[in-house]
Amino acid sequence: MKHFFVLACCLISGISAFSQEEKAQDSTTVNTETLDEVLVTAVRVQATSPITHSNVDKAELAKRNLGQDLPMLLNYLPSVVTTSDAGAGIGYTGIRVRGVSSQSTNVTINGIPYNDSESLGTFWVNLGDIASSVESLQLQRGVGTSTNGSGAFGASINVLTDAVSNIASAEVSNSFGSFNTRKHNAKFSSGLLNNHIEVAGRLSIIKSDGYIDRASTDLKSYFLQASYVDDNTLIKAVVFGGHENTYQSWNGLEDLDKLKNDRTYNSAGIYTDDDGNVQFYDNEVDDYQQDHYQLHWNERYNNNWTTNLGLNYTKGSGYFEQYKEDESFTDYGLNNVSIGTTTIETTDIIRRRWLDNDFYVINANANFKNEKINAFFGGSFSTYDGDHFGEIIWSKYASNSEIRDHYYDGNGKKKDLSLFAKATYRLNTQWSLFGDLQMRFVDYKTTGIDSDLSPLTIDEQYNFFNPKAGVTYELDGNNNMYFSYARANREPTRDDFQNNPDIKPEQLNDFELGWRHEKQRFKFNANVYYMQYNEQLVLSGRIDDVGNPVRTNSGESYRLGLEIESAIGISKAFSIRPNVTFSTNKNESVYASFDGELKDFGSTNISFSPDIVLGNAIVFQPNEDFQVSFLSKYVSEQYMGNTDSERSKLDSYFVNDLNITYEFKMQSIFKSIILSGVVNNIFNEKYESNGYYYTYDDTWSNPSAVTTIEGTGYYPQATTNFLVGATLKF
Repeated sequence: MKHFFVLACCLISGISAFSQEEKAQDSTTVNTETLDEVLVTAVRVQATSPITHSNVDKAELAKRNLGQDLPMLLNYLPSVVTTSDAGAGIGYTGIRVRGVSSQSTNVTINGIPYNDSESLGTFWVNLGDIASSVESLQLQRGVGTSTNGSGAFGASINVLTDAVSNIASAEVSNSFGSFNTRKHNAKFSSGLLNNHIEVAGRLSIIKSDGYIDRASTDLKSYFLQASYVDDNTLIKAVVFGGHENTYQSWNGLEDLDKLKNDRTYNSAGIYTDDDGNVQFYDNEVDDYQQDHYQLHWNERYNNNWTTNLGLNYTKGSGYFEQYKEDESFTDYGLNNVSIGTTTIETTDIIRRRWLDNDFYVINANANFKNEKINAFFGGSFSTYDGDHFGEIIWSKYASNSEIRDHYYDGNGKKKDLSLFAKATYRLNTQWSLFGDLQMRFVDYKTTGIDSDLSPLTIDEQYNFFNPKAGVTYELDGNNNMYFSYARANREPTRDDFQNNPDIKPEQLNDFELGWRHEKQRFKFNANVYYMQYNEQLVLSGRIDDVGNPVRTNSGESYRLGLEIESAIGISKAFSIRPNVTFSTNKNESVYASFDGELKDFGSTNISFSPDIVLGNAIVFQPNEDFQVSFLSKYVSEQYMGNTDSERSKLDSYFVNDLNITYEFKMQSIFKSIILSGVVNNIFNEKYESNGYYYTYDDTWSNPSAVTTIEGTGYYPQATTNFLVGATLKF
């Protein structure tokens, strides 16, 4: 009944959808001419562009920003599905848009690429409390517009960090909640000194024990910027980063009985001591430090011309540590141990697998704008140098190993050059045209051996041409329609090559047809998309030995969907903001080995691509100081593999949250005190938002008749939990 009630609210509202866009659009429109916004105008689109997108501003983020990672704060945007390894939304979290994995979502921060160059993934765990330093962000669905870094292959998220503040301020925030979660941060801004210089910063600590056993998270982060601004110049130096220490919960839960009766069980770190007792290693952690150094120079020459130059250096270094039982000496390049007449071939060890990388970026673009045309020209060049190596820090039997020996060493180097030109041309008061051409050149080389002690030699060059075009028609002051086409090409990752040396790059042709309607108390957007893929790198359902999803080329495939979003003002204080996506996501022909022979599975569903994703916000806001929101998310069943095996299904789930904020305006020490709270999963739904599926051939039971064994793993999400916090503003 509770599920039916909230679904009914959405259906009664016209099965439409709302992102936080209506508020953020107004903000973005006002700020597009400010020099701060020039940082991201080259990778963002305007409200009337023929690109499907949602905008979110800092005020919307702040209402739920009590410690959870940024993906969880975007959970209620259209076509978005989020997940958390630890179950509580802190630590290793992920976001999928239209069923597309996070590896295919391009992320930029102030126009600088953030995706890891080799894995193409986005590790939000390295950006603890970044939401507290976000001025605004834009989520583009589909290919979107040309952006810096690896091409968007289903979505892009571009983040603008805190803008220059004219007024001095300070604030302290503290929040507490379930699973011993706590967040503490302090922010300040000097305001403009001598009308030109501002210094601002933030320090944050987030800790949580996690919903899953031992899945603890310890995040320390910082953000510091110094800015010089006058009427036509903005020079901004931004330094941010942090250190994360996260107990591993990558294994998920394979035991279906435990999934039902012991949902929080975590197998990470398990071993058996000399007395035969089951133990868990206390330091089975991921430990990583990442620091970003950015310098931006924005210049306005006149009412028509502006330029932006951005420089970036990112340093990342860290490891994950594991206790491994009965490991073969030969797997680590070591000799067997002989004691008397006994030869010992295996040993218990503790190992660390390291990443140590450097990433440099230079972005440059120019913008020309008048009443008819808004054009951008620019480019981006990045170079990445990453070392991969392993250490044995303890061994029950040392063999011939020495302290700090590397049992494997590898290196990856990647260079990425992109050049683009794009423009919106207004033909008349009703018609405008959009064109976007991008050339991207990728050079990727690896040397050395991988963690399996196998040579990993990659030497690939890719030249990608990514054209985009669109048209917008203004029917009247309240309605516009748009159509766009965009092509994207994307290279495989290091892991893709490691799993399949013959892996191919993927290509996407994206068609979008939309209608936007806006009146004072009713806004409605509808969008039909058709995403046609060639050799799409889809999630196979399997994961590797460190929890990374394994991808495979799927030949021809497509995603066809309808997205609807709206905002309905019932009264001045009460509104409904629903969104829904209906889609069909298909591999056109799948062949796979099953029961000892190659089987044609025909047309199948693409993994991790639910047919229905629905969100809703029922908002009561009688004044600007008080707001209550009831938030709902429904995700239909989805397959974790690409063969439509019933065993690989993730059940549908329906989750509801309650969010309350109240601001007390003060006249004394504090400018205001903001109290906020959220109850997540208020109806105590037991659900899994992610998992994995694998098969292997059983050749032992009956060698004459090979049988394929299927296996699954799941990532349970937290049942009812809460967070409460207070922010003191000075």
